[in-house]
Amino acid sequence: MQAQTWSGSASYYSGRGHTASGGHVGALTAAHRSLPFGTKVRVTNLNNGRSATVTINDRGPFVRGRIIDVSSGAANVLGMRQSGVARVQVSTL
Repeated sequence: MQAQTWSGSASYYSGRGHTASGGHVGALTAAHRSLPFGTKVRVTNLNNGRSATVTINDRGPFVRGRIIDVSSGAANVLGMRQSGVARVQVSTL
């Protein structure tokens, strides 16, 4: 797969349970509408420059205008827990 990059809004999800891939919500995981499960992406918070590498293991987000939902652990790394939503750049690795 060739590297792809998107910019847009991200939110985060918290909680426990199973994802669409049958896995568990993990520390550095994320939901994306179309990328294959297991894809690694770098998510960069454009407000503060912090980034995290996450693994796609769920489907979403289902809120208009958002391009990715990251786990609460990834939201901590990205510095977006307080705001809940951040402008990000997402790049496949």
